[in-house]
Amino acid sequence: MSSRPIHVTLVTLGVADVQESAAFYERMGLKRAKASQESVVFFDMGGLALGLFGRASLAQDVGVPEDGDGFRAVTLAWNQPSAEEVDDALDRAVAAGAKLVKPAEKVFWGGYSGYFSDPDDHLWEVAHNPFSPLRDDGSMEL
Repeated sequence: MSSRPIHVTLVTLGVADVQESAAFYERMGLKRAKASQESVVFFDMGGLALGLFGRASLAQDVGVPEDGDGFRAVTLAWNQPSAEEVDDALDRAVAAGAKLVKPAEKVFWGGYSGYFSDPDDHLWEVAHNPFSPLRDDGSMEL
């Protein structure tokens, strides 16, 4: 048994239209990786890759039914160094075509956060957590 630590290296989102979703994330400022193809697009997010793959193809690959929508019990988080930058990031997402799900506000745990959904309704939290500072490379320090 390997003693190698667990590292999330790739998050793949099942999407209705790979190229339309890729265009959204490019408007958000991400750069398409050279490994991208017509049927799958990758973005380097600094130690983690984001993949976009057709929803039906991803379900087939996993061996599960494609149907199902609504709350998926998963959110992606994009932490910011300040509350002001949370607001800026949410504005950037909406300008790129996201839907604002919950405007940013002070939250019970002492931070500041809001939510948007991408064109396929994947939920993203944009947050400032004063108890978990960000490193210079943008990664979270726990």
